[in-house]
Amino acid sequence: MAARPAADAFGRSGQLKMRFALPGLPVDYPIEVQGGLDEVQYSWIARGDSVATGQPRALMEGLIAPDAPGFYHLQLTLAGERRVVADPPLAVLVPRSEKKGSDLNGYEMGFYRGDRARRSDPEAPAGFVRIDSADLDLPLSAHLRLSDFVTRDRQSTWPRYAAVDPRLLDKVELVLAEIATWTGAPSRDEVPFDIHSSFRTPQHNRLVRSAARDSRHQLGDAIDVAVDANRDGRVNSKDAKLVTMAVDIVERSHPDLVGGMGIYARNRSFVHIDARGFKVRWRG
Repeated sequence: MAARPAADAFGRSGQLKMRFALPGLPVDYPIEVQGGLDEVQYSWIARGDSVATGQPRALMEGLIAPDAPGFYHLQLTLAGERRVVADPPLAVLVPRSEKKGSDLNGYEMGFYRGDRARRSDPEAPAGFVRIDSADLDLPLSAHLRLSDFVTRDRQSTWPRYAAVDPRLLDKVELVLAEIATWTGAPSRDEVPFDIHSSFRTPQHNRLVRSAARDSRHQLGDAIDVAVDANRDGRVNSKDAKLVTMAVDIVERSHPDLVGGMGIYARNRSFVHIDARGFKVRWRG
C-alpha cells in the first residue's frame, strides 16, 4: 500500500501545514492511495500517542473526524499493513456551541454577535483550535505558527482558544511568495515580516484602540502584518505599497481569497489583510 496526501491537501499555496474539522463531522483531507482501495481502513492517532483512537473505518466511506478536540495524524491499514500520513495533521476544533456565555472552558472570550440572544451568526467561527502551551510552535503554514494566533490579552489561563481560517493562511503564503519573486530570492524565508495582530477574542477586540466592533480579527480570517518587502532593513510606506500590489495580484489569481486590505502608515507601517470574500480597501 502506498499513501500520501494529494497536492491540494496543502492549499492553493502548497504551504499549508494543517487541516481543520469539527468533531464527528466529515473531513476535507485529499489523499492518494494505491493498492486495494476498497479494503483500506483508516483511524486517527492523537499527537504524542501511538495507539489509534476509536475503531477503524472504511476509507471508501469518507473520513470522519475524531470526537475529541486535538491534533491527529491519519493512519491507513490494509491487510495488517499500516501507513501513517504524518503531514498535514488534522486539528479537531472545539465547537463554538461549547462556549457558555463569555467563557470557553475557563478562557474568557467575550460575546459574538447573537450569543446573548442565543442566535446563530453565520459569520462567527464554527469552532476554535484548542492551544496548550506545548502547542505554540506547531506550524499552520510555512511561515505561521499557532503562537501567531493566540490573542495577546494577558490571560494566564491554559488552554487558549483561537479561530483560524485556512483561507487566510493560504493568502498570506501566496502574498509572501509573490513578493519573493520580485527580488529573485531563492527562499521565501528571506522576506522579513512581523505580525502585529491576528486572532482577537471579542472581549480583547473591545479593548483595542480604534478597532472596529465587527473586526474580522475576531473571526480568524484577518492579520495585520509589517513586511520589509524591498528588504532594505526598514518597514515604511514603500513596503506597504509593495504588499498591496502583491495582495491585488493574489486576489486576481485566486478570486476565492478576495477580501479586505487596509494600509496603516501613521506610527507603524503595516497592512491589514483578510479573506472576507469580497473586496474592500481603506487607509487607517
